[in-house]
Amino acid sequence: MTATLAEHGNITDILIIGSGAAGLTLALRVADAGRVTVLSKGDLREGATFYAQGGIAAVLDEADSVDAHVADTLTAGVGLCHKEIVEHMVANSAGAVSWLVNQGVPFTTQDALQNPARNNNTPLSELSSLHLTQEGGHSHRRIIHATDATGKAVFETLQRRAVEHPNITLLEGCTAVDLITRPETESDQRRCIGVYVLNQATRKVEAISARFVALATGGASKAYLYTTNPDGASGDGIAMAWRAGCRVANMEFNQFHPTCLYHPHAKSFLITEALRGEGAWLELPDGTRFMAQFDARGELAPRDIVARAIDHEMKRLGCDCVYLNIAHKPADFVREHFPTIYQRCLEFGIDITRERIPVVPAAHYTCGGVMINAQGETDVANLYAIGETSFSGLHGANRMASNSLLECFVVAFGAAEHIAGRIASTDLVDNIRPWDESQVTDSDDEVLVSHDWDEIRRFMWDFVGIVRTTARLERAERRIRLLRDEIRDYYIRHRVTNDNLELRNLALVAELIISSALQRKESRGLHYTLDYPEQIVNPGDTILIPPPH
Repeated sequence: MTATLAEHGNITDILIIGSGAAGLTLALRVADAGRVTVLSKGDLREGATFYAQGGIAAVLDEADSVDAHVADTLTAGVGLCHKEIVEHMVANSAGAVSWLVNQGVPFTTQDALQNPARNNNTPLSELSSLHLTQEGGHSHRRIIHATDATGKAVFETLQRRAVEHPNITLLEGCTAVDLITRPETESDQRRCIGVYVLNQATRKVEAISARFVALATGGASKAYLYTTNPDGASGDGIAMAWRAGCRVANMEFNQFHPTCLYHPHAKSFLITEALRGEGAWLELPDGTRFMAQFDARGELAPRDIVARAIDHEMKRLGCDCVYLNIAHKPADFVREHFPTIYQRCLEFGIDITRERIPVVPAAHYTCGGVMINAQGETDVANLYAIGETSFSGLHGANRMASNSLLECFVVAFGAAEHIAGRIASTDLVDNIRPWDESQVTDSDDEVLVSHDWDEIRRFMWDFVGIVRTTARLERAERRIRLLRDEIRDYYIRHRVTNDNLELRNLALVAELIISSALQRKESRGLHYTLDYPEQIVNPGDTILIPPPH
């Protein structure tokens, strides 16, 4: 059910921060074990899941295999994937898809594509009926999708199920401020016992007690000027976990999606990699194809290679964009496979059945995050992280297309089982100290927030982007340290708002990204620096440890 924070009260068993695929999956899987509360700082739809076009990578075809999917993922991750985690995720991929089918997600079937007039919402009798497409880095067709709006189909189905479940409460307009922790008496570990939450309707901060807390807040691509992500991708979960004492890893690996629609009015509209999987070509303004010069796989090379190639050609030619061309395919084929993209581009005067699509790279996915195990556990007891907020070891130095949604489901399954097994023996702390705002005032100069926000996103794009140098990174480091001091001072003196909370988190995560990038003295995957163009022999993860609590 949906409710307001006032109606809900201040106690729950499992508190999930984030209402995308990861958060809703965990809610549904653990709801029979206790009361579940899901927080969304905006509209429930305003997460990355709703806008995901591509699909879910899973081994379903007889010609495919778990070993092949694992090998492809390890190759894309350029030596930094944790093999045991990759094997765990892939081995559970078919089970995740089966669960989604049982929830009612209307995945595209072979029959639906062959007979477009038929209803694709009928129950699927077997997974072999699903239509599979191919994306960059994959050696087989293994992407399950709902035409080109998979995220929307998954989100709407899971949200409907969550609303119907009597043990799940969905709260909109609630921004998590900070995690509440206390020392464990029997160990040196801290335990998460709740969260301070800004009720945007009342502008008051309230404490919610919980036996378990899960961070499912997505990534931090809003740290960059150009991004495919919705506005809420400000790294909130990563920042809160760091302040609570959690390690983070591999924050230097920020994936830039190669193909975001280049149009002055098309804010953050991604052109799915599946177009290239179905034969679309990347072209220069004069019509010349160029990807073969950079990789033998051409348009189906991993995203880091494609994004760098586009960035190189744009800088070499001084052009504003390159072009994605699928007009050589039959018009009916294009409209049936990519109805969302076809219609959206048409709104901007581009008929993709006849014309090329102008595209540029944009920040898309945060491959690093809060360190977790296969069950989503963090360094803080009773605190879990799932989805893009986390670092499980699956993605390595470069996420392979459509592995991210798979990770959401598999880790959520593991976290739900782990929580359910411990909930009966975990006490609820209900004497949390109320939020103190006796020494703060309302801000009378919000322009400071918007100015700092703009400055961070611009220098992150210019100095910590697709191609880096030590000098650029050091300049960014000096700027972020000054800005973080200013933002910290502003935060201490004023009542919190959604905007200054996001700015506070984004500035912290930007500093973590810069620190991680400076530590990696090589070029690998998504981290490419002109000062260290070669790869070192024995690479490791970049692990940052927060100062003592």
